[in-house]
Amino acid sequence: MSKVSVHTEFLDINWKLIGLISEIDRFDASWKAIERREGQSLKELKSIATVRSVGASTRIEGSKLTDEEVDILLKNMDISKLQERDEQEVVGYYEALDVIDENFEEIPVTENGLKNLHNVLLKYSEKDRWHRGNYKQHSNAVEANMPDGTIQIIFQTTAPGFPTEDAMRELITWHDADKDTHPLVKCALFCYDFVSIHPFQDGNGRLSRLLATLLLRKYGYKWIL
Repeated sequence: MSKVSVHTEFLDINWKLIGLISEIDRFDASWKAIERREGQSLKELKSIATVRSVGASTRIEGSKLTDEEVDILLKNMDISKLQERDEQEVVGYYEALDVIDENFEEIPVTENGLKNLHNVLLKYSEKDRWHRGNYKQHSNAVEANMPDGTIQIIFQTTAPGFPTEDAMRELITWHDADKDTHPLVKCALFCYDFVSIHPFQDGNGRLSRLLATLLLRKYGYKWIL
């Protein structure tokens, strides 16, 4: 097999990758039959999967709420009482996921479309009020706190200002123009490049996972959450 240039990456196209893509597409083709046969069970599973998705995605970013606590919070949601940061982030993520689920066909893959989703994601987060819905103003390298108290840079992100604006514009332009790359590969590369740019001051990881759901739904993968 060979390496292929797609946007900013060189992909190693091999039989293993092709096999995995084919396996996912075969499952997608049989999804309608599963929906007809397991309608009620799927509704219950979707509810469980939503809680787990929200819980896992926010815990990656530092939230300490368990799936059980997330479930209780979402079932008894009172936005006037969201005082804790973990609760604010969980409810914001849930609402952004719900917006995508209900309106994915109408949400444009544009800079404004992404900024609007970022605004929904951080809607209840008081600490993020100053920057939500706007590109970053300060550098935001991805760092890890080490056991010895030092900070290690995992990777440098795109510089704020014009470099970030240019990189996002190029990413959107590529997404619109590329009609050849398989949708699964295209979605993965879009999210990878988005995280590499880290265009917003905070919330990039959570938004990248939401964008994966948005893009896959747009490309017809109905069973994606």
